[in-house]
Amino acid sequence: MEKGRRGTRIMVKHHDHSYEDLGFSKVDHERTSRKGYPEVIFCKGKTHLQVAEIFRALAKKGHNVLATRANLKMFQLVRKIAKKAQFDERAGAIYLIQEKMHPKSGKILIATGGTSDIPVAEEAAITAEVMGNKVERLYDVGVAGIHRLLSNSHKLKEASIVIVVAGMEGALASVVGGLTDKPVIAVPTSVGYGASFQGIAPLLTMLNSCAPGVVVVNIDNGFGAGYFASVINK
Repeated sequence: MEKGRRGTRIMVKHHDHSYEDLGFSKVDHERTSRKGYPEVIFCKGKTHLQVAEIFRALAKKGHNVLATRANLKMFQLVRKIAKKAQFDERAGAIYLIQEKMHPKSGKILIATGGTSDIPVAEEAAITAEVMGNKVERLYDVGVAGIHRLLSNSHKLKEASIVIVVAGMEGALASVVGGLTDKPVIAVPTSVGYGASFQGIAPLLTMLNSCAPGVVVVNIDNGFGAGYFASVINK
């Protein structure tokens, strides 16, 4: 048992698995041994102080720490306890690199339909990079100007995995799926006019893709795409 600044931290061990009970959160310190990467903090719905305390608990183990859907005020508080923490405002991600991940040979290409999809794409990119992957960005190559994608077709060939982030009707994932033999991870975004239904329209388009080799994560789930791409690349 350890007395923290704002209460009592309890280390609980059960059947060879342990977690740290902060009262409001049970921090899973065994996730690295099970999954190969530490627990990631989802900040939305948490207070700034809760994010900082969970970040502290994870950082003291010496692993890399990633927090998604964070804001600047959260980062400012985290920075007080982790001086080397960094913040990517577009991705809404706070991250701390404390150990070098084993470098992965393959490259992850992240393509977006438009500029408005970049925040979700950056969440995927930062996630993949923190997990030790090489990432290349190819932004604003949607089907409304398909020549922009075709002129960069060599990048599809060079990549090991392609993450496609698109809103509106979400057709870009099917197009990319028809141009490459690499796994395509499609990320529908909530970008679009009323009939896109906050991402439901591109989600259904991607799920109904006729191009083989396309899998789909949830709406705006850049983190899930970046994580899954890293698992494939591993």
